Amino acid sequence: MGKTLASFAFVAVMAALLMALSLAVSRHGYPFGAIGVKRLDMIADAGTFLPLAAVYFLAALLMMLLPIRAAGFVFTAAEAIHWTALVLFATIVGGLAARWAFGQGDALWALWNWRFLFVAAIVGCHLAMDDFRRNVLLRSLFVVVFAGATLACLFWSFTI
Repeated sequence: MGKTLASFAFVAVMAALLMALSLAVSRHGYPFGAIGVKRLDMIADAGTFLPLAAVYFLAALLMMLLPIRAAGFVFTAAEAIHWTALVLFATIVGGLAARWAFGQGDALWALWNWRFLFVAAIVGCHLAMDDFRRNVLLRSLFVVVFAGATLACLFWSFTI
């Protein structure tokens, strides 16, 4: 858990510094700043996490079903997805924090999107995966949960 929080904080601070640099350069009238802001904003979409969550939940489903050696191989791939989701979300948080610091007060309201709960689901499931795998009852329950989550993330539009 500590490694996850430290990595999140470090990436968020780096992204905030890059966004602040881009905003400062843009304020001084240089077109390069707008390019940097645009590049950092291109990944700031909550919909980005839907396909990541679908792939992660499929990997989690396989980890519940496969024997230990094969599940360990799948866990390695799932760990990469976990870190990808964490880094993307930290980049979004850092960019929005820099915008807020530069006077765009309603920038943080972008975090109010409920689709960011998929990041919490990926990180939470990854941190609890050992408990899910060890307990037979939890394993049986989460086979169904992960199958449903995979299909929902893949085929449901999640629009309100």
